[in-house]
Amino acid sequence: MISTFDGRLIAAVCVVVLLGALGVWSIRRDLDPKPVLGGALLVALGAIAAHAFDEPIPAYFTMLMAAFAACTWFAVRWAKREKRDHDVLIDLALISLITGVAGSRIAHVLFDGFFMDYVHLCTDPSQVAWHITPEQCASESVQGAWDAAANVCRPTEADCFAWARFWAGGLTWYGGMVLGIGYAMYFLKKEGFPRIKTLDLAGMILPLGLFFGRLGCWFGGCCFGQPTDAWFGVSFPAWSPASEAQWRAHLLEHPSHPSLPVIPTQLLEAGGSLLIAFAIIGWLEPRKRFDGQVFCVSMIAYAVLRFVLEFFRADDRGGVGALSTSQWVGVVIVVAAAALWPVLQRRSSAMLRAG
Repeated sequence: MISTFDGRLIAAVCVVVLLGALGVWSIRRDLDPKPVLGGALLVALGAIAAHAFDEPIPAYFTMLMAAFAACTWFAVRWAKREKRDHDVLIDLALISLITGVAGSRIAHVLFDGFFMDYVHLCTDPSQVAWHITPEQCASESVQGAWDAAANVCRPTEADCFAWARFWAGGLTWYGGMVLGIGYAMYFLKKEGFPRIKTLDLAGMILPLGLFFGRLGCWFGGCCFGQPTDAWFGVSFPAWSPASEAQWRAHLLEHPSHPSLPVIPTQLLEAGGSLLIAFAIIGWLEPRKRFDGQVFCVSMIAYAVLRFVLEFFRADDRGGVGALSTSQWVGVVIVVAAAALWPVLQRRSSAMLRAG
């Protein structure tokens, strides 16, 4: 877990972005890599300068902003190539940033298993139980009251707005995707922008954004995997979400110990998302047979990736039966995309006949 970046980490991320941009450019010569190369270089230089002046750079926030910048740049390039008004997509990107965060937070509150905690924080804090150590409970950041009988920490004051504090952690990506795309369809219709064609753009940039987002999860220590003895297992530092979860599961004597090696599910999802982005941008999009095909394939590919990786995750999250919330959402997405496929195919054929 790395809460802040240093110059070396920024450089490593930039190298991945540069190699990815060059790899896509080698297949798609119509995409100009110079803005990506220049942007990555500027980011690296800025990070190194900040490090030299001892200014910390928050890792998770940096990755989110990198995702936003990369996706917005790609959207603008796409609009120019399609001879569309790119200002519409810049406006949409800014709106999507807000709706995406809002949707992610709402989904976390409703579906990640913490809904009643937020309710009780407002109505009856004595019913809330935080499974942390007495030291953490008494810390300035928590300021809780230790319940020795139940061996838990309890809040001392009611807080009816804890559910809204997204900056304190707790975002569910699927919620942001659903609300973001839902509002985007309304916005694009209002602006007279081709909605189905723009969905294909979303199918290209969403996996790219997920690559950066899951790197942010890696640096933040969330979304970690199950303990493993395999060679690829990674150990997170003391007081990381992994060590705290393993302490609650009685796998560690104290959360001040580094975690047991776990499966790096964050990196697996980041790598899988990047492969999906490369395959769609470099191969599928130039060969698509109808508008909407790229979006359907992208959603199905990510849903399958996420469904499989959920079996290897060990962080707290909600679920119904044997499947997590995200797995159920993935099932719905696969079914919906499969049902949408022939509809969009017939629509495209009808438009070609009419034209």
